[in-house]
Amino acid sequence: MMPPSLPLSGSCRCGRVEIRVSKPPIATSACHCRGCQKMSASAYSLTAMIPADGFEVTKGEPVIGGLHGPDILHYFCPYCMSWMFTRPEGMPFVNVRPTMFDDTGWFRPFMETYTSTKLAFAETGAVRSFAEFPAMEEYEGLVGEYRAWAAAGADG
Repeated sequence: MMPPSLPLSGSCRCGRVEIRVSKPPIATSACHCRGCQKMSASAYSLTAMIPADGFEVTKGEPVIGGLHGPDILHYFCPYCMSWMFTRPEGMPFVNVRPTMFDDTGWFRPFMETYTSTKLAFAETGAVRSFAEFPAMEEYEGLVGEYRAWAAAGADG
């Protein structure tokens, strides 16, 4: 795996909403929770945690969808309904679905979450696994581990 070549551009399936990323991810992950399974219609959802000031919508107007709540907002294309990104309230990052990027060759999940509800066949190749979400106090260390892992070419 090579680091992403910035900026990264991408779009929803129909192309009506486009995004741009100008900063590298602080971590990557796969989530096996039932909510992500249902919203992605898959075994897990993939995430690239992008610093909020390195993410922008460059075309179109995404809409909030999925589970509606005060602390997490999921954004979709209003036409094709692709789940594009999530803004967790009070966090300095945006969880971008890496499958939206034109270049996806760099992506590998560093960690996987909610393995307690993982489908038996679902393997991600992630380095770190958590039965649920890591504790908040673990994230700073995980971001450092991700940085080292990504710099080493994500081999170990």
